Amino acid sequence: MKSNQGYSTGTPVESRGSASELLAAIREGQTSAVAALEATLSQIAGWKDLNAVAHLNADAALQAARAVDAGQVSGPLAGVPIVVKDNIQVAGLPAAAGTPGLQDAIAVANAPVLQKLVEAGAVVVATTNMHELAFGISGYNPTYQTGPETGVRNPYDLSRFAAGSSSGTGALIGSGAVRAGLGTDTGGSVRLPAAINGVAGLRPTLNRYPTGGIVPISRTRDTSGVIAASVADIELLDRVITDDAPTIARDLGGVKLGLAADFTEGLDADVAAVWAGVVTRLRDAGVEFVQIDASEIVALNHAVSFPVVMTEANAHLRYYLAEHAPHLTLEDVVARIASPDVKATYETFILPGKLPTPSGELVDGAEIYRAAIEIHRPALIAAYDALFAASGIDALIFPTSPCVAALAGPESSAPEVFGTFIRNADPGSNAGIPGLSIAAGRGPDTGLPVGIELDGPAGSDRALIALGLAIETLLGRTQPPVRN
Repeated sequence: MKSNQGYSTGTPVESRGSASELLAAIREGQTSAVAALEATLSQIAGWKDLNAVAHLNADAALQAARAVDAGQVSGPLAGVPIVVKDNIQVAGLPAAAGTPGLQDAIAVANAPVLQKLVEAGAVVVATTNMHELAFGISGYNPTYQTGPETGVRNPYDLSRFAAGSSSGTGALIGSGAVRAGLGTDTGGSVRLPAAINGVAGLRPTLNRYPTGGIVPISRTRDTSGVIAASVADIELLDRVITDDAPTIARDLGGVKLGLAADFTEGLDADVAAVWAGVVTRLRDAGVEFVQIDASEIVALNHAVSFPVVMTEANAHLRYYLAEHAPHLTLEDVVARIASPDVKATYETFILPGKLPTPSGELVDGAEIYRAAIEIHRPALIAAYDALFAASGIDALIFPTSPCVAALAGPESSAPEVFGTFIRNADPGSNAGIPGLSIAAGRGPDTGLPVGIELDGPAGSDRALIALGLAIETLLGRTQPPVRN
């Protein structure tokens, strides 16, 4: 395998510490919440080259950990350190969305989705770096920098990106420094960093998680989501957030999974190699594969994706500022954007309300947006419903990303890179259906992680998790990188 700039590649089997395993150790007295927190802070400090941290929460976290050890706090997550994306409100910290203009927007309370985890005993150790305002997938953001190079870096190879926009959460969990955390997902921003960093990530059915207290892009598309070291951790955190009953692994015999060429062609060599092995192992385990025609879904997605996000970002961020930072206007925030790609997006499209035609001409976006919301998105949702009903599949399965992690740098924010990496994750996002990314192994050439995704019908989140538990058991968890 190729060099990873000071980090050994290790072996891709069952050694990543999970939140579930840490919780068991705390309950059994093998460690304490304070010791777990101190170890996590030490690990985070040791991975400063990742540029993954936005704001440390060490003092408040220590107080919370002491309360767990004193028996004052209990619950299914009591004592487990977590990290939270910088656009999700954490009481006492900025909810800054990775942008300079929101650094004084101090949250007075936890976002409701986070509050569910805190009430269950989770300890918030830090907020995490991200693609600025969540408007991209490279994490190349100069707002926070703790290492020598700009942008959130991949723990398996510091010359590569950690994907995004939940870049810092994915990188810290992928490094093994932290075992679980929250991100947000508009078009792949939980599932992509999970896949690229060798861990698991769930985008829930739209509006299944509480939506308040999160800096928005598009309320039609946005949701918070969970990134964790294992699918078992996803099961636990999802259950805490939703109050659902526990879920166990499903028997893979008789499971029907859909394969669509639009999602499985054009893979890079490493992803193709890992993907082929996954299909073989699943088939050997009794999974039946069904060929699916997803061409209608892909076409409808193109008519929904860009118009919705570019139009709603203006109004929805203004609504948020009016409620949570009334001293700021959208123009104030845009004036201080640090990332050239994000600044250009806001100034060219979002503030003036313009969208590009196929020829590249900029036109007023109102009618294009209306068609996307009133015609194309309902048709996309109906197409997914029809696909699942007609085929009888339990889920679609495909590589989360067609490529392993790209080289980090300004060029990683280019539109063509964005389009390539969101290709598979974006359609389900626009339909509001759940998607679960599972670590599938590491490429034979680069040694970089590869993820596979399961997309299921709306509301099938727990069924997807049951499948994910079984598939993760079959494939094994991906070991985090070992620092030399």
